[in-house]
Amino acid sequence: QVQLVESGGGLVQAGGSLRLSCAASGRTFSSYTLGWFRQSPVKEREFVAAISRSVGNIYYADSVKGRFTISRDNAKNTMALQMNSLKPEDKAVYYCAADTVRGRMTDRRGDYYYWGQGTQVTVSS
Repeated sequence: QVQLVESGGGLVQAGGSLRLSCAASGRTFSSYTLGWFRQSPVKEREFVAAISRSVGNIYYADSVKGRFTISRDNAKNTMALQMNSLKPEDKAVYYCAADTVRGRMTDRRGDYYYWGQGTQVTVSS
């Protein structure tokens, strides 16, 4: 069993930065591909970024490429999402998620088994 808890959301002006964190419990955290997703009131939950268990593979949605950076620290059971140059369209609830299938890198939300409760990010124009 893995529990994921996000933090770091808040209100920021357009062009600003926020750093989201995801803390995990469970000894198998380091075995999983981890991902960030987001959901706004007008969109379905969408993929943001994913990172493999060994940090060898990283994958971003085109909408955030060059602005967001995903990272993880397996020793601390944490993952982060550094978000720079934020835009009003980045406003959403951000979720961290874990994919239990070893070696898979996926942007499909249905492939992720464990989910956090989400943290709200609001970007003012």
